[in-house]
Amino acid sequence: MRFLPIFLDLQTGPVLLVGAGDLVRAKLRLLLSAGARVRWFAVDGDYDAGLDSEAAGRVERAGDPLTADLNGVIAILCAGAGELGETVARRARAVGIPVNVMDDLTHSTFIFPAIVDRGDVVVAVGTGGCSPVVARRVREKIESILPARIGDLAGFIGRWRKPMQTRLPEMSDRRKFWERIVDGPIGALVLSGRESEAERALNAIEDPVAFTSERGLVTLVGAGPGDPDLLTVKALRALQDADVVFYDDLVSPEVLDRARRDAARISVGRRIGKPGIGQEATNRLMIEAAREGKRAVRLKGGDAFIFGRGGEEIAALREAGVAYAVVPGVTAGIGAAAQFEVPLTFRKKATRITFLTAHKTHDAETVDWSLLTDVAMTVVVYMGITAAPAIRAGMLAAGRSPDTPVGVFARVTRPDAKAVVGTLDQLPDLVTQVENGPAILIIGDVVSRSLPWRRSDFDRLAASLMEKVE
Repeated sequence: MRFLPIFLDLQTGPVLLVGAGDLVRAKLRLLLSAGARVRWFAVDGDYDAGLDSEAAGRVERAGDPLTADLNGVIAILCAGAGELGETVARRARAVGIPVNVMDDLTHSTFIFPAIVDRGDVVVAVGTGGCSPVVARRVREKIESILPARIGDLAGFIGRWRKPMQTRLPEMSDRRKFWERIVDGPIGALVLSGRESEAERALNAIEDPVAFTSERGLVTLVGAGPGDPDLLTVKALRALQDADVVFYDDLVSPEVLDRARRDAARISVGRRIGKPGIGQEATNRLMIEAAREGKRAVRLKGGDAFIFGRGGEEIAALREAGVAYAVVPGVTAGIGAAAQFEVPLTFRKKATRITFLTAHKTHDAETVDWSLLTDVAMTVVVYMGITAAPAIRAGMLAAGRSPDTPVGVFARVTRPDAKAVVGTLDQLPDLVTQVENGPAILIIGDVVSRSLPWRRSDFDRLAASLMEKVE
């Protein structure tokens, strides 16, 4: 992050605007709509902006910006200023005034974001000046989900903040109080335009401490295979509300970054061959957090109920009398199938799926492979890299064809995802090509319909043609 979003208080002084044409007039309208006072130097001498009397009263003509007195100016904006913009920017830098030269990052010390304006709620979206179009698209998405009266809700809370500070001296209590207001019926009243009713309801709260007191809660959240955009809305909400996050080693840093910034983050997972605190210790930490009244998130890679020990953990929570919730996630097998276009089922061709796990050779040796020989069955193996030789041996011995298509998909949905495809007979060699895990093995004819397989077919065809040419 090169540019830190900072909101400028326009009540503290005027903004110097330099430029001409439609570009500068657009910036002028933006500044005036935000309540700014503007000193405008029109490089072409045309000061006609079609303003009403109130807005025009907040605009004064500025002298030459290279010699004019800049005392009290809080920012300088150049739009349609031509070469003058660069010179003005140098003077602004020399005296320490923030400056923006439109479409010129080199001479700017700040940039204009795309703005979502809801009164007291303002959202700024920036791309570091790289792509205003992308910023606008993000703004449009935010516009579509923000309630129209969210600014009214912020203003409502703002009027009550100081009274509540005396009644709730502890910051954690105040945070919980306002979260219950925002998420509960009082907030809903404000958002529906019934602010007077919301005022009466808030006044009726006799004991704000009791109002904030709530039982702790543990939420098992499926983090998905790595891409943070695959988090469900419910998962994101749980992460944003969490006081503490207990996360597995397989959870990507990008997903963990979606948690509330001040939430405690505690690693409780382990990778094969590496030490961890153990399941009993993890259970104990979750139970203790809930009994302290905290909202805890147990963040698990993929889905908690697909080889994630989610069932064991809710059993422990249930036995301890702790409230819990479960938020599903995209499991790695589904993530691999989607990313690499592997249709796990295919009409009249692949009609059944089996999911299994094989951490170690011993795990693979205990599987009844005779149940998995049907050519219409797709087999998805989690954590099967180490046991790949035993998986091949078991399936071949049970009668599955050595020519069965196989895909090894590592670090799925992440930027460094990798896919290697071949046949069942080649499986041990295939897993050596993906470097590091975690990896999903998909075994079945559907792999031949995947994107990596189609690419390998093309590569083989191209190589064959080249041989003929030579």
